[in-house]
Amino acid sequence: MKIDIAQFKHRNMSKLVKGAVVPRPIAWVSSISGEGVRNLAPFSFFTVASMDPITLCFSVGGAEKEKDTLANIKASQAFVVNIVSEKLANQMYETSKSYPAETDEFAIAGLDAEPGERVKVPRVKLAPVQMECQLDRIVEVGNSSLVLGRLVCYHINDEIYEEVDKVNPDKLSVIGRMAGDYAFTREFFELTDKKFHK
Repeated sequence: MKIDIAQFKHRNMSKLVKGAVVPRPIAWVSSISGEGVRNLAPFSFFTVASMDPITLCFSVGGAEKEKDTLANIKASQAFVVNIVSEKLANQMYETSKSYPAETDEFAIAGLDAEPGERVKVPRVKLAPVQMECQLDRIVEVGNSSLVLGRLVCYHINDEIYEEVDKVNPDKLSVIGRMAGDYAFTREFFELTDKKFHK
């Protein structure tokens, strides 16, 4: 089957694209409003944009009302990307729901917070990795906003860290986003010059 751009409006391209671009890592983004309200929300259009300078990026989908995360980042010029482990999956899902702007998602999900070291944004204490970012820029792409932030402080739980400067993938126990569901990341393999046979 081929679906040309002229046919896009007759198809559910959102489901077709999200179903193919998988598994997607999840940026569990914490931010804070000008009034000091803590916000926490997951975004699965997330990756590393650059390693020099180290820059993370995630996309905030368009909506009739600007999402709290985006409004907070514009106000504070900072955010934290928390990595979601299996044991935090249910709490992450709770923060994916729509709440009024005055709602503290840390409290809703029963999560303890730690203050940022370089930015005035709270971190998820139990997240295995927490990356503090200073806003670099926001790029409008269609009806979405691509948020780019420069990494200014990196936190990693001691049990996840491996010498020298590695993350233990088994202990990280990260989850990813599929089309509408989620995926475990539990099996790894190395490709060599030998052909891969499952």
